[in-house]
Amino acid sequence: MVDIGVLPGFMAVILLFLIPPGPDMAYMLAVGLQSGRRSALQAILGIGTGMSIYAAAVVIGVGKVVQDHPVLLDAVKVFGASYLLRLAYVTVRNARRTADGPTGVSAGRPYLRGVLVSLTNPKLLLFFLAVLPQFLGSAQNAELQLAMLGVVNVLSEVVLYGTVGVLAGVFHARFSSSRYAGAVLNYVAGAVYAGLGVFVAAEVAAGFGA
Repeated sequence: MVDIGVLPGFMAVILLFLIPPGPDMAYMLAVGLQSGRRSALQAILGIGTGMSIYAAAVVIGVGKVVQDHPVLLDAVKVFGASYLLRLAYVTVRNARRTADGPTGVSAGRPYLRGVLVSLTNPKLLLFFLAVLPQFLGSAQNAELQLAMLGVVNVLSEVVLYGTVGVLAGVFHARFSSSRYAGAVLNYVAGAVYAGLGVFVAAEVAAGFGA
């Protein structure tokens, strides 16, 4: 039914796509530093959910509609940039409060934020659209083959970026008892969010100017 012989080549392509820092990796780094390992695990499940939605869209053909209307992708990017800049503001505000005492983080936020960060990164959708069909191989069922490739891709990112988030959470666990260190970690996380938001906004602006 499916052709698993394409997996070695597919995995190589996935690693080439995932290793360079992008929105998902930056978010995992930031949430690990800001909130610790538990939040990082919740966040990567959110990112995995967002990726699964995009993968499912490609399998059922919805993604082709978005590909044919680039303005929709730009709208998603603008929303994503705005959301990341808001995260930067909230994180820096929390950093100031942390200097005066510890602040709690809602348990549900990392997962929901992970979903939004993933869904506002349309490059994932474009990757699925461009790459998954190239690895149909000799599969007798194209939809099932695409679904398998989507699952492999999602699991690969969850493991890789989840590890990044957990390792960042180690620093949070080590320094969270110090008000000053905790504030610094939040400022670093805020800078990551802000830098990423500005980068996405600049990418959209460059697209309009082209």
